[in-house]
Amino acid sequence: FHETDDGMREKHAQNVIVYAKEHEKAIDRLEKEIASYYPKVENTRWHAIKLLEGDADIAKELSNVSLPKESKEDVLISERYDFISRIMKECVFQDAAKKKRTDKLDNVLTNPLAAIPLFLCIMAAVFLVTFGLGDVLKNLLETGLEAFSELVSDWLLALGTAPPLISLICSGIITGVGTILTFLPNIFILFCALGFLEDCGYMSRVAYIIDSIMAKLGLSGRAFIPMILGFGCTVPAIMGTRTLENDHDRKKVMLVLPFMSCSARLPIYILFAGMFFPGASALVAFSLYALGIAVALVVLKVLETFHANKPSPLLIELPDYKLPSFHTMYIYVSEKIKDYVLRAGTVIFVASVCLWLLMSFGPSGFVGDAVAGSFAVLIGHVMAPLLAPLGFGDWRLAVALLAGISAKEVVVSSVSVLFGTDAAVGNVALAGHLAAIGFGSASALSFMVFCLLYVPCIATIAVLQSESKSAGFAAKAVVLQVGVAWVLSFVVYHLALLFGLA
Repeated sequence: FHETDDGMREKHAQNVIVYAKEHEKAIDRLEKEIASYYPKVENTRWHAIKLLEGDADIAKELSNVSLPKESKEDVLISERYDFISRIMKECVFQDAAKKKRTDKLDNVLTNPLAAIPLFLCIMAAVFLVTFGLGDVLKNLLETGLEAFSELVSDWLLALGTAPPLISLICSGIITGVGTILTFLPNIFILFCALGFLEDCGYMSRVAYIIDSIMAKLGLSGRAFIPMILGFGCTVPAIMGTRTLENDHDRKKVMLVLPFMSCSARLPIYILFAGMFFPGASALVAFSLYALGIAVALVVLKVLETFHANKPSPLLIELPDYKLPSFHTMYIYVSEKIKDYVLRAGTVIFVASVCLWLLMSFGPSGFVGDAVAGSFAVLIGHVMAPLLAPLGFGDWRLAVALLAGISAKEVVVSSVSVLFGTDAAVGNVALAGHLAAIGFGSASALSFMVFCLLYVPCIATIAVLQSESKSAGFAAKAVVLQVGVAWVLSFVVYHLALLFGLA
């Protein structure tokens, strides 16, 4: 604490935190200049420290002050944390045994060689549980959904209800919204696992171990935290970029966040991986999540080549490992499930009705089961040639992808409605319909990759525009995502054919 220096003792008497002598001299010099050029500035010490840290906004505000040759941010932050540590040693009492357990776990989980492989293994285990246990519960819900749909249909027929209304209720609403609800067990298990990892203290370690990788992309490990949030929903993930220190970093991260596989895409993976890769559905889903991360990192690297940027240092608290709080996990999971169900009851309900209208009506009016004359066919036939090189050039799949822009879960309900099936995963009729149009394992893989990477949902596009304050930026993001999705799906489809997938 510099007790031997009278000048520094005076500094300690006046200020809570005192920095090293050389830094205090620089602060004194800057304070004098600030007071000379800007006499109305009240807290000159704070402004001087911010200038010494290289704060761009303060430097612009105090443009007449001569700036330091290089930022001292890292050093000053380190000194502040040293000061905090000394205070904590005097005031905070830690459980020594708990601290020892945390240190032992960190020696393994944050080990430079083992950390990333362990992270991948942990996430793979999460998906094995999500699919293994979730599918058992989902199958029960599917059986109930089919029985309920038949019951409602028979009841409406007995009442003499008009065929268009029966079709709307059973084929549009119950099939569309009900199919999405059958995925609740998988969604519930996934968020329980993520909530457990977050509350036990592991997720903060993930940002720490990824820091070295992110530094090569001109970002700190802090930027990976919104990417982790993107596994839940892209909208709060984009809002989470507010923690990044400059606008350039924010926009780079916002641009790639839609590549992260949000929970809304999980039903798509369950549907197609379950039908076409029944013995490896968890591995396929995990691979798609990993692909999303890889694509995001590659795009960030490309962006970094055009605009090199020195990353900000990562400062993050690594809490002691602990057993998660049941109450905290309950709040976390219930909020996610509530959001999912509300989307099924609002956005997906509206999308299912709109899709039914497109399928049931055409230029000649109500077409009923003769979907060949519907508006959906006209739209789908325009889009299909663009998707044919990717292995899924059928108008129904094109319409499902278009409907998925409202919410990604809608892709699953749309496929069920468009192919006239009541249940999704494992449904023999749906698999038969897809096989009849030449849609095999290679097509399924390409389709899932496209769904992973193409246009984000409307809510995400809106948040991109509001957070960037630029409609042009949001438009560029959409164009980038469609382009990347088309190219990678093309590559995946033709590689899959090359390796013998039908």
